[in-house]
Amino acid sequence: MEKFICFSLVVSVASFLFAGWLYSWVKKQPSSNKRVAEVGQLIRNGANTFLRKEYTVLARFAGVVAILILLFLPSPIWKSNWTENIIMAASYIAGTFFSAIAGKIGMQISTIANVKAAEAAQKGIKTSFLAGFRGGAVMGMAVVGASLLGVSAVMLLTKDTTSLLGFSFGASSLALFAKAGGGIFTKTADVSADLAGKVELGIPEDDPRNPAVIADNVGDNVGDCAGMGADLFDSNVASLAAALVMGFALDKATGNYLNTAMVFCFGALGLLASIIGVATARIGKIGNPTKALNSSTYVTTGIYIALTTVATYLFDFQWRIWAACIVGLLVGVVIGITSDYFTDDSKKPVRFVAKASRSGPAFTILSGVSYGMLSVLPAMIGIAVASLAAYKLCEPIGDGYAMFGISMSAVGMLSIVGMIVSNDAYGPIVDNARGLVEMGGLGEKALEVTDELDSAGNTVKAVTKGFSIAAAGLTVIALLGAFMSEVNEAAEALGLGANYLKGFDIMNPMVFFGMIVGAAIPVVFSAMLMLGVDRNAQRMIAEIHRQFKEIAGLKEGREGVVPEYDKCIEIATIGAIRELIPAGLMAIIATITVGFIGGVQAIGGYLGGNIVSGLLFAIFMSNAGGLWDNAKKHVEAGNEGGKGSEAHKSAVVGDTVGDPFKDTAGPSINTQITVVSLVSSLMSVIFLTFSIF
Repeated sequence: MEKFICFSLVVSVASFLFAGWLYSWVKKQPSSNKRVAEVGQLIRNGANTFLRKEYTVLARFAGVVAILILLFLPSPIWKSNWTENIIMAASYIAGTFFSAIAGKIGMQISTIANVKAAEAAQKGIKTSFLAGFRGGAVMGMAVVGASLLGVSAVMLLTKDTTSLLGFSFGASSLALFAKAGGGIFTKTADVSADLAGKVELGIPEDDPRNPAVIADNVGDNVGDCAGMGADLFDSNVASLAAALVMGFALDKATGNYLNTAMVFCFGALGLLASIIGVATARIGKIGNPTKALNSSTYVTTGIYIALTTVATYLFDFQWRIWAACIVGLLVGVVIGITSDYFTDDSKKPVRFVAKASRSGPAFTILSGVSYGMLSVLPAMIGIAVASLAAYKLCEPIGDGYAMFGISMSAVGMLSIVGMIVSNDAYGPIVDNARGLVEMGGLGEKALEVTDELDSAGNTVKAVTKGFSIAAAGLTVIALLGAFMSEVNEAAEALGLGANYLKGFDIMNPMVFFGMIVGAAIPVVFSAMLMLGVDRNAQRMIAEIHRQFKEIAGLKEGREGVVPEYDKCIEIATIGAIRELIPAGLMAIIATITVGFIGGVQAIGGYLGGNIVSGLLFAIFMSNAGGLWDNAKKHVEAGNEGGKGSEAHKSAVVGDTVGDPFKDTAGPSINTQITVVSLVSSLMSVIFLTFSIF
């Protein structure tokens, strides 16, 4: 086991070295346009200001939680070995720190790569694509390297999987608030810029006259880069933690620790496959960026399958567990492809919604919601098939292996997360680059290049969101298994029997009570985040109206007249920080309340309801939002009447509804499910020993 942990540490270091090389390559790309540099600096300053204020608030929150963990977890400090509580609190703080670093690295590189990609667009698509993709890959390598490094270090130092859950909770809790805060910021600015600019005034998307345009570009970095970096860091850590909790419990019975070694081996090989996949990604001078991004994902998948096959043969791992891992990986790719069908502007759903927009915004909303709902079925079936296949594949090995198989299926699905993060971060980088091209006046040719790159980014971003939500689905099913392992271990220590929990009977009123409450939480959580965007966007639109009214010559674009960009950035920042804590806190408090009312049985039902409801809403909102975004872009490309037409105005309204769907609430739900699952596992001993019923 220790040899494989050391192997994981070596691969983690290799990913950081590769990320450093990519960073230096991006930074060396030429950039000389003063206007682009000036706007790029405004974006960088705004992003840094927001992140600093957000992390200050989250540091206070993390400090309070760390004190509570020190006092009460894994059991009250006055009843237990106090060193365990200290290790748990330290693991939690380490998780929050690593998650914050993942977000910061993502934001830092994206605010450099956007400028480089914008200027490279003047020469053609090849270098511009590489600047965007390699910028995203810096984040991909750093995020996955940090997650594997953190998990390996905690396991090596503590040899305790409960501490690993503390580390994962630190990563998840910070990711939850970072994703929620970044999502509220970015969609406040995006919705305001679109409604006040495109719909009311009919000006282009990134017109420098629009006071919200810099805030919109800042939002791409703090929401889709910093927030998504923390989010996918959390998903990867949670999948590894869940597998290690169950694998370690199984290994303690045999004493050979082969299952634990397998988790580290497969996690490290996934990162190695991603490094090779990123290094080989290419595009021709007239190549298709969507095809290039997708083919690099398929190459990484093939490399991972080959590497794990060899490792399973050489180290005598269980072939059934390997098969469960590969099932998860392949289902993840299939779910990504189905997300692509519902969000790609060359496919029927997007074109139908664009056509429906000619009849008014009501039909844009109706058709988009309908297709978003339809898109849920294949993804949910995929998650169900992956979990059922993994369960049945590993069930014959022995007791406990069926749930371990599901956890390894989640590890498999997230094995190529380095490539997934790279593709995901590419999207906001080229979106920013498009804005910089327009504001810097770099010409129509450069605008065409960045439009093509941006369209690919939107399509691939929808695929990666579907992939990450599906992976979160398998991960939290595995975390349910980890919760059962933690309860059974505590029950055995208390003399209640070795298999205290074998499952959850939904006819048990405690289980059913928990399930109903758990199913409601993702809906309330989503509503709170989107209401935050709504309130904030209304304040920003009022500010945009004020500036157009009071600043003479701004609306007409008179030379030398510049809007007060910082006012909109300030509104987005203050509003996002004000709104980010309540929704996450509500989910955590609800979990603790259910646990104290109904105990471990109620928590089992609560997690089941939360998982099913959360996945359904996350997939629906992610795909519906991506569909509306690309329907708008399809119209803007000259279809269904083109820019300025009634169809265009309707499509923009659809996009403003879809923005908080796909970039605020949707991707935050999977983090919310992970957080409540980890809270349940960490407090399992307390819920077992005390509950009202």
